[in-house]
Amino acid sequence: MGKTRTFVIGLAAIVMAGSLAACDDGRSGAEGAAKQLASSLAALDVGQLAVDGKDAAAANDELKAVFEGLDAKPSVESGEVKLDGGTATFPLKYSWNVGSAKWEYSSQATLKKSGDKWAVQWSPALLAPELSDGETLSVKTVPAQRGQILGAGDAPIVEDRPVFRVGIDKTKVPAEQADASARAMATLLGLDVEEYAKQVAASGPQAFVEGLVLRAYTPEITEAKIEAIPGGSSILDSMALAPTRTFARALLGSVGQASAEQIEKSNGALRAGDTTGTGGLQQKYDSLLRGKDGVEVIASAKAKTEGETPGTKVFFSSLPAPGTTLKTTLDLKLQQLAEETLAGVGPASAIVALRPSTGAVLAAASGPGSNGYNTAMLGQYAPGSTFKMVDSLAMFRNGATPDSKVDCPATVTVDGRTFKNAEGYPESSLGSVALRDAFAHSCNTAFINARDTVSQDQLESAAQALGVAVEAPKLGADAFLGSVPGAAEGTEHAASMIGQGKVLFSPLSAAVMAASVANGAPVSPQLVLNADAVPATASGTTTSSATPTEGGSATPSADSSTASALPASPASTKPITKAEAASLADMMRAVVTSGHAGFLTSVPGAPVGAKTGTAEFGNDNPPKTHAWIVATHGDLAVAVFVEDGGLGATTSGPLLKTFLTAAG
Repeated sequence: MGKTRTFVIGLAAIVMAGSLAACDDGRSGAEGAAKQLASSLAALDVGQLAVDGKDAAAANDELKAVFEGLDAKPSVESGEVKLDGGTATFPLKYSWNVGSAKWEYSSQATLKKSGDKWAVQWSPALLAPELSDGETLSVKTVPAQRGQILGAGDAPIVEDRPVFRVGIDKTKVPAEQADASARAMATLLGLDVEEYAKQVAASGPQAFVEGLVLRAYTPEITEAKIEAIPGGSSILDSMALAPTRTFARALLGSVGQASAEQIEKSNGALRAGDTTGTGGLQQKYDSLLRGKDGVEVIASAKAKTEGETPGTKVFFSSLPAPGTTLKTTLDLKLQQLAEETLAGVGPASAIVALRPSTGAVLAAASGPGSNGYNTAMLGQYAPGSTFKMVDSLAMFRNGATPDSKVDCPATVTVDGRTFKNAEGYPESSLGSVALRDAFAHSCNTAFINARDTVSQDQLESAAQALGVAVEAPKLGADAFLGSVPGAAEGTEHAASMIGQGKVLFSPLSAAVMAASVANGAPVSPQLVLNADAVPATASGTTTSSATPTEGGSATPSADSSTASALPASPASTKPITKAEAASLADMMRAVVTSGHAGFLTSVPGAPVGAKTGTAEFGNDNPPKTHAWIVATHGDLAVAVFVEDGGLGATTSGPLLKTFLTAAG
């Protein structure tokens, strides 16, 4: 195989090394010469050809210079040869892949016979019609208008908003000053000084090297400070942005110039300078939102005199196709309210609000302590006592009612492990109490005692009946919908009864559980309304993979979008009925009227039903706890979560009250 390949390569070299030698004085020689010219042009190498009117090496340099800006090689074919004595003329058919467009054209070539050789009559028009001496071709991208992201009622969320692109304009700074200017600009903008200096040094003398995009000038970065740096410049432009810098950032993602890593992974879809989505919906639906850029192939010549701006000619153009609008259910007012409510919370936190009647996700806010992570939809945490809603449904299906008596001792021991109620549990609610009372005061021991009549697979089934730990085919966004193991024994089963062990929820799944109670039927959440407008591989629901700790919390994995199949509501799982939902709503109302969420009685409007949750995690003594609360309020279901937040009633409860009161 190796010898054969060497022979073929050697033969090709011999053929290309010939100077358009003619086999005879007739047509076959001219046709062979025409084909050799076409193949040499396609290879961007005519250095071995006989050239009339120009040195072959100079012609080769001109060829490379003319086409260098196209960053590709063409396909070139020679057409029918016409002979007139010692002159042969024929068309050259060029085909270029320019961006996503195909540029095709023909030029005319002439060969003249000199002795036993055919020589190319060289001219710029041989490479492209109407190309003049000194002109070179380059590609200019014509950006497509990025699609908007809309909220409820088609209210614009992400749309073109004015920005200032700040950086160094190398045409306005002497070459010897560029490095110092780059370092001064990086310091002003808070960038990595060495990295930005390298970018400026690597850019051409005509480049504007962007450092930062600002929505508006700030006291730290003013127009005067920018222009005080030699070459410093700020260019007014527009960019697809949300109303504020932080608005639903973890959910929506952001838009900016494609990184080297994104370009490498795009399989040619992205090039340097392209705008693309990073994270969230902007990345997930980038192919939909980005549209298709147009391109222009332009010819330009060097300036003849200093200060002259040479003209350009457009040789080819394709129009951009604007991106498609992405429609979501987000309520701008509620999303902003949720973010304002969490603004002062230090640890990771989230508020998720749903409309039970439709499943619409109205708000999915992750607090500043989440550091950009989508805690609201991807977080994986033990739900604590909010899971007693699942327990209670399983108990109803075994014949219990809110009035059924249950035993609530101070402690209960399972396989040597002692469980107790939360600190401050009222003694008046110990002993034989109604299930409603045990639920309202969140008696851990009463629900753990029910483990003998409620199996682990019944817990799994009850969770799925409430819309948890099942697929959400209408969501259209990456999310963790919860995980409830179908098998567990001993202390692990006991821990499951109080929402610990290996039971994991996200704030979204907790809100879905509450919404299903308010709706009287399982709710399937929906965020993106036109998710089917993109290929199936880019839409749908994704779950995160994480390993729960003994305390039941989980650290989100680095690959939080790794697909993991969730069951659809299986045929064996009976959806929650209106009667079951009414019983759960009765007990959730008791949490407010007689339990430890009495602070919600003052919320105006429809009566509030709630369930608090406090979930232990880690190995500290006393253990740290996550704080949860879920609530229903008319056609609104809300989950509030604070990581390492203490008690649900005292930490998440006031946040919920603030949100519901302002939501109206």
